[in-house]
Formats: sequence, structure tokens, C-alpha cells
Amino acid sequence: MGTQLTPGEHMLPGLRLRQARERLGMTYREVESASFELAARRGRPEFILHISRLAEIENRGVVPSLHKLYTLAAIYRLNPLDILRWYDTPVEECFHDGTTIPVPQTHLMAPPTSLRIPMRFDPAFDPQRTEFLSRMVEQWGHFEGVLTNGHSRHVYGYIGTSDRRMVPLLRPGSIVLVDASVRKIDDGEWTSEHDRPMYFVEVRDGYRCGWFYQNGSHLMMQPHPLSRCLPEAWRAPEEAEIVGRVAGVVTRLNEPGCFPPAAPAAERGDSNRKAP
Repeated sequence: MGTQLTPGEHMLPGLRLRQARERLGMTYREVESASFELAARRGRPEFILHISRLAEIENRGVVPSLHKLYTLAAIYRLNPLDILRWYDTPVEECFHDGTTIPVPQTHLMAPPTSLRIPMRFDPAFDPQRTEFLSRMVEQWGHFEGVLTNGHSRHVYGYIGTSDRRMVPLLRPGSIVLVDASVRKIDDGEWTSEHDRPMYFVEVRDGYRCGWFYQNGSHLMMQPHPLSRCLPEAWRAPEEAEIVGRVAGVVTRLNEPGCFPPAAPAAERGDSNRKAP
């Protein structure tokens, strides 16, 4: 019989795994045998979980390696993300933690594993009025796996801290939501710079995000005039591929790093140099 813990008592990860094994009625030797079968099926010996290692994981606080964690999750019918949380690895916070770390280059980024969404609003909530949203939500929930099921048309992009091509519309450090189903440049039917569509594009040396237009076989990027960066051009699709159209932007205001000191053109490289 497994050890019973009182409600609210912190349960060690090894104890949780032992209880999961005992609920299935499996012995150490049966788990080891199952791991050999899994390793043979996957063609990787790293999935093998020997009896001695399993005992150390359950009783001595040894943290399983990545492949051993997968083996435990598969054999015990557990969600591997739950096991990671038992070891104080907050997978659901990975996206948030990543956004707090400034990165110089613009790039695509993995989407969040979950999204906090309002489930029920206060009856007095009026969508036509400007309000503090946190005061008007009675219940919050989590939409698990948002944009991560492989069928979503959206991806996330990050504007590098050294990428000033679209300042002030896109500040360095901004996160953009990109609609990957729209991969054709539409440069018409806009009346202001705020309405002009922006695109996320993969090029030879990385990514660009901003205004683009097609000129025959060439894809041209037009930086914001206030950025004083020079236009760029690539042959499409040999040198540039449209990832999608920007559908949303999240940015931080008045924080260090939003407007890094301007570096000499030679340090930034030709692709981000300023016009005279």
C-alpha cells in the first residue's frame, strides 16, 4: 500500500511516481521490461529504465533524464507535462519567462501552452465603455493548448531588440501574432500607416517584420520613415519567403530596451543601417 499524505502536504515527485506505479500494480522489474520494449520500438537505448535507476528516482530524489521522463509518462499513462510540474518546472510559464529575456534578432517563437481567458463577466460590464478588464471579470479560465495543436493558422514572432526598422509602430521587444494563412502581399486599400498591413518574412540572414510590396520577382521591404533605416530587397521565393500577415501586436511602453541606443551602421550590418 502506498504512503498516504494528508491534504495540503507537499508530495515529493518520487513518491508521486511510486504511487502511480503501485496504482497500476506494476513491479520494478515489470517497469524495466516495459522500458526495454519502448526503447526497442523507438530505436533509442536512452528510453531504458533500469531497476536501480527507478529505485533512485522513487526513493532518493534523483531527477529522471528527458528520455527516462518520457518512459515513465508512457508506462504510467501520465501527462509528461504534469511530471515536469512535479519537479517544479512550470511549463505553462515558459512563454512568459521567455518574453522577459531580450534577444537582439527578430525571430519566430514557440506559442504559449495555455492562454488565460475570461470565463464570466460582471453583469454591469459594457463592451462599449473603456474599463479595467480585471475588475469586470468574475471568473478566469485557461484555454489549454491554444495555437499549439498543429492545425492553427497562427504563429508568434518576436521583434529583436536591435531591430528598429519599424519604430515607432513596432518597438524592439514586441511580440507579434502572425496569420500564416495569408502569404500574399496586399499593398492596397489602406488609408494610414496604422491600416497598412505588415508581414513577417524569412530571409537569408533571419527574419524581417514590417511593410512589404512585390515588384515583379523581387520582394521589397519599406522601413518606417522615422526609423531612418534603408529599404531592402530580395528575390522571391529564392531569397525571401512570406511567413504570414501580422494580425496583432503586444508591446511594452517606456521600458529600458524598447529604444536601445543607436549603434553605428557598421555594427548593425547593412540590412538594418540607417539612411543618411
